[in-house]
Amino acid sequence: MEIIVTGAAGFVGQALAAALLSDPKVSRLILTDVVEPSLPAQHSNSKIETRCIKADLTSQETCQSLFTPSLSVVYLLHGLMSGASEANLDLGLKVNIDSMRLVLDVLRSANPGVKVVFPSSCAVFGPSDGVVTETTMPLPGSSYGAQKHITEVLLNDYSRKGLLDGRILRLPTIIVRPGTPTGAASSFCSGIIREPLKGERSILPVAPDFEIWVCSTRTLIKNLMYAREIPKEKFPSNSRIVNLPGMTVTSGQMLEALKNVAGDETVQLVEEKRDPMIEKLVYSWPARFDTALAERLGFSANGTLKQILDEYIEDYGEGSKNQEA
Repeated sequence: MEIIVTGAAGFVGQALAAALLSDPKVSRLILTDVVEPSLPAQHSNSKIETRCIKADLTSQETCQSLFTPSLSVVYLLHGLMSGASEANLDLGLKVNIDSMRLVLDVLRSANPGVKVVFPSSCAVFGPSDGVVTETTMPLPGSSYGAQKHITEVLLNDYSRKGLLDGRILRLPTIIVRPGTPTGAASSFCSGIIREPLKGERSILPVAPDFEIWVCSTRTLIKNLMYAREIPKEKFPSNSRIVNLPGMTVTSGQMLEALKNVAGDETVQLVEEKRDPMIEKLVYSWPARFDTALAERLGFSANGTLKQILDEYIEDYGEGSKNQEA
């Protein structure tokens, strides 16, 4: 099985690459991004044929060279994140819409019917007082959400016509992301845990009762891997869109979980400092989702907040200041 992952230099791309390099079904893996992706360190000696390529996916020539008939599965992870898309509309349109359409059009010509896994976002919806299902009308409150929704509609239509075999996954916010803050408006959800665990200060830009739909890195990667295995006949006849499992938590509950794992001193490193720009974006996202379809299809559910933090510390080796001493 030959697989390509775009956006492979990012956190999710690297975590997915590591999982794919442990999969005996994979014979060849292509990792591509605007910078040359690195090979996950623990898999540098993998026997799977792997290519790491710096590529501009707004170039038709580049796309035609990468998206060939030999591919079995395509993971479209590249994109401009929520905060950055809001700040730079033209770049968001270029990356999140124009590039995606170019890739899909090259694929439907070069490799009709190939499986395409597209991670979308709960940002395609506006605020909701109820539970969101796959049939809830999207009404994005951000440019990022609008751009994700446009690609959803296009890939769903190409799948309806049999041109491609899309799997459109609306992801919860992922916690905890390692490394440095990203351009995502929800970046603080990881920052209020990640930085204090390193003994560093962090800002909470929303109220403690702010609610958000989240899942762990392990759950996300497991579900991305599983998405390609689902027979297309299992999806509803008119839609390839799935709300992935997650859990509704408040920012205060995340801090309480941090306290339980790392103690009061660690939580005191978080300062509440409201940011109207971030609040405008993240409060436009719904926090409760019906995941009955995902459960019927066999996607995995999430664990508790404490389990998420324990997994993060185990996987990325970052404990509290006291634990590191």
